[in-house]
Amino acid sequence: MRTTKDPRFAQANKEALCSLAAFGLYFIWWFVTAYGPGDADPDSYSSVLGFPAWFFYSCVLGFPLISLVVWAMVRFIFRDMPLDAEPENPHGEKE
Repeated sequence: MRTTKDPRFAQANKEALCSLAAFGLYFIWWFVTAYGPGDADPDSYSSVLGFPAWFFYSCVLGFPLISLVVWAMVRFIFRDMPLDAEPENPHGEKE
């Protein structure tokens, strides 16, 4: 089986890169919102819905946002594909 002509490898690489990009964006979001406003005197913290603003934006708001991003990736980017050793062509004959 030639891996260079198998389109499943291209799709798997695309899915892996999108997953790494989503993880990277989420980590950056979490790091900036947690350590940006949270790097001050605790007496000066502002609050959102009873939580410190840094915690609300990094943990409470960040999780639903990344969940929507992951849902969109699975819905629009990821594809279901067979994992057989040698996929058959559309005419049912082996290549």
